[in-house]
Amino acid sequence: MSALNLDTHPIMEALQIQLLRQANSIQKLEILAGLNASARMLAVIGLRSRYPQASETEIQGRLARLLLGEDLARKVYGELNDVT
Repeated sequence: MSALNLDTHPIMEALQIQLLRQANSIQKLEILAGLNASARMLAVIGLRSRYPQASETEIQGRLARLLLGEDLARKVYGELNDVT
């Protein structure tokens, strides 16, 4: 089997795969939820870095546009006036 991740030692990768195969559905959902939370946190950090003067409302609006796209973000949150 070829390596899936070039930055992970093959023994560790095999262990990760074994543990994922042994995990039950709830454990897999918890892993997925953690990955989603990490991705969201990184997106917010990136937005704060790019827009250091932005208010929390503007950051949340930009995040909504990033995650949902312009049209859906507008439908869900209304007009995002603080976001340019």
